[in-house]
Amino acid sequence: MKTSGVSRRNMCLWRFVLVGCLCYSVVVDGLGVNWGTMATHKLPPKTVVQMLKDNGIKKVKLFDADSSTMSALAGSDIEVMIAIPNDQLAAMNDYDRAKQWVNRNVTRYNFNGGVNIKYVAVGNEPFLSSYNGSFINTTFPALQNIQNALNEARVGDSIKATVPLNADVYNSPVNNPVPSAGQFRSDISGIMAQIVNFLSKNNAPFTVNIYPFLSLYGNDNFPVNYAFFDGATPIVDNGIQYTNVFDANFDTLVSALKSVGHGDMTILVGEVGWPTDGDKNANIGNAYRFYNGLLPRLAANTGTPLRPGSIEVYLFSLIDEDAKSIAPGSFERHWGIFRYDGQPKFGIDLTGQGQNRLLIGAQNVQYLSQRWCMFDPNAKDLTKLADNINYACTFSDCTSLEYGSSCNGLDANGNASYAFNMYYQVQNQNDMACNFQGLAMVTTQNLSTGTCDFMIQIVSSSSSLGPSLLGLAVLTLLTPLLL
Repeated sequence: MKTSGVSRRNMCLWRFVLVGCLCYSVVVDGLGVNWGTMATHKLPPKTVVQMLKDNGIKKVKLFDADSSTMSALAGSDIEVMIAIPNDQLAAMNDYDRAKQWVNRNVTRYNFNGGVNIKYVAVGNEPFLSSYNGSFINTTFPALQNIQNALNEARVGDSIKATVPLNADVYNSPVNNPVPSAGQFRSDISGIMAQIVNFLSKNNAPFTVNIYPFLSLYGNDNFPVNYAFFDGATPIVDNGIQYTNVFDANFDTLVSALKSVGHGDMTILVGEVGWPTDGDKNANIGNAYRFYNGLLPRLAANTGTPLRPGSIEVYLFSLIDEDAKSIAPGSFERHWGIFRYDGQPKFGIDLTGQGQNRLLIGAQNVQYLSQRWCMFDPNAKDLTKLADNINYACTFSDCTSLEYGSSCNGLDANGNASYAFNMYYQVQNQNDMACNFQGLAMVTTQNLSTGTCDFMIQIVSSSSSLGPSLLGLAVLTLLTPLLL
């Protein structure tokens, strides 16, 4: 059937007829999303790209330059920020290596119908205080080499290198904790001044990740309403009223940039969002409240008191990632506006008009069989139950069992069943993965209850299963200890 004359509008109408939802035509100007892939079972990249297109999302920020992801993005015209992981920064200190990286990951896709690369992220929050200076000496040389390599490849005018930095690279003095007193952290003030000067010289933006959620996390004394956008007791700074932490944080950066002579530098918000599980403040209600405040402000080009106007912002994140490190907190695996399977979690309006509705989810997702692993209520020897639960959670995702999380209300048997099932699903429902020394059994009854979802994993050709089942079987035979 000839379709060349079918308009995008008609295609949207046809998709509505087929799947019962509407296409998003115009999202907030400058709005993008972060697409992370630290999952045991990944959606096919082409499926994710179609999700982006279906929802009108035209900007995406990656954490690498994986070839399968890039191939899926080719021809989509979606604007892309690719990335160099922190563990590759030292290698990029060699200019020849940097040129090779640019050739392999940038110029390779620079053709009509290729990938619309706009930025190269050099590292990811490399100056985090918790890294103890591990990347301080390698980040700036890597930034210089990548931008110079882009310039040499004659794409530097349209593709800029930047360094996504955590908001902990700047602060205000303890004795004057207001945005107008913003300055770069004392231990990195010199290198930050060099980076800012280099970015300015190349007309590249400063990229910062701002997380109002983290102001609440672990700080019960922080005023809750100040993390959102719908009213809080203001903090007054030279006559300016700040009613939310996002504005105050952003303007602290503006002041820090001004302190090194670049108060007018373009700022991208590389990550901002709200998690939906893994902490007492991480839930769908709070995420809905946060986005319902943020997106209309972006649509109205409200900006901040020191920087009114439009801001380019990348939501964090697109999809939940069940293999992310939980060192910062159990919420780390629950930032997505979509679930692990590409289905929307809650109503949201990416146009910023407040017409919240479910986004268009991933299409034609294949799931494993309707089978779950549960604690066997007839099990007799429970002496190793705790060890087996610990093992299951070590090699799967049990963060929803955390205090204040969606499955925190389960009883002891429910906790065991949840842990066993998560491991069983990660292992693609292999029968050997539902034994746990005789403590578990397979069931076809959905164990989900209330807010707690006992998930069925998706079929994935790129699953990462952790320890091999063969290895586990050998261990079972050789030792009376755990598996």
